[in-house]
Amino acid sequence: MDNNGLTEKCIAEQTVYSGKFISINQDTVELPNGKTSIREIVRHPGAVAIVPEHEGKILMVRQYRYALAKETLEIPAGKMDPGEDPETCALRELREETGYEGELNYLGSFYTSPGFTDEVIHIYRAQQLSWSPLDCDEDEFLNVVAVPREQALQMAGSSGFFDAKTAIGLLLAL
Repeated sequence: MDNNGLTEKCIAEQTVYSGKFISINQDTVELPNGKTSIREIVRHPGAVAIVPEHEGKILMVRQYRYALAKETLEIPAGKMDPGEDPETCALRELREETGYEGELNYLGSFYTSPGFTDEVIHIYRAQQLSWSPLDCDEDEFLNVVAVPREQALQMAGSSGFFDAKTAIGLLLAL
């Protein structure tokens, strides 16, 4: 994409928070008109999401999301470890969250909220699944739910899911 005079130039970068897997920067930028402004940016290592198809159903996970104070139904997903490529992460997360491994097909990537974070999610479809479980993370509690393929697609097209990665992943896969 051409610049078209829209680029903002970083003048000063300050990390104001550094946590377990995100950091927050408060950057001073020069705007295209020469003035300056502040940009608060959440830095994220990236993530994957997987649409696992098994016997005509989509394997999904139900889990409590503290930030929302409610349970959600989502496709399996997880954060990439430092230096980990997306496909390796997708295979690991699939095994940890559903107990299955399978053949992956890359569907695409998207930025979750480009107004304030650089988080990118890589989406895969998993098929030809076979049982091969890994333990979940010690702070992760979830239940696997098998949703009929057509029901999952209908829910994705009618705002039946609370998170974008699930809706986008299902619409790309199905």
